[in-house]
Amino acid sequence: MVSLERLTAGHAEALLAFERENRAYFARTVPDRGDAYFTPAGFAARHRALLAEQRAGVCHFHVVLDDAGKLIGRVNLLDVADGCAELGYRVGERAAGRGVATAAVAEVSRLAAAEYGLTTLTAVTTLDNPASMTVLTRSGFTPVENTTVDGRPGIRYVRRHLATALGAP
Repeated sequence: MVSLERLTAGHAEALLAFERENRAYFARTVPDRGDAYFTPAGFAARHRALLAEQRAGVCHFHVVLDDAGKLIGRVNLLDVADGCAELGYRVGERAAGRGVATAAVAEVSRLAAAEYGLTTLTAVTTLDNPASMTVLTRSGFTPVENTTVDGRPGIRYVRRHLATALGAP
């Protein structure tokens, strides 16, 4: 159904097109990235910075591709430290509601345990984003505390013991 690829410099053009196409859609549930992000120079600088973070091992960035190889989302593991990372994801409007986010979160959870040696993932979402709350719950995350996300009420989730939960040795 979907596949993940680790973010590379070669994804830049498709990723910028994806972000531009979905800007208004994403802004309904997550903070907007700001006008500078969507300019060619601003995006290129941010993309280079993400790749540098990935090379340093502090983050793992992935694009989500459909069966035809079209970029339809992204899923990331941020602030990697002590076996833990924060999960972040977004799926474009045209692919929403078809299980893409759930499949992408399942695959990145597998990668987190098997490839990156992580044991715990956390995630946050706003209370007005029931789709994201459903994805997290279906993916084995447990709500642990109320929080705020860019000034909006939210909830923090955690998924512990990744290797055990995913059936790894």
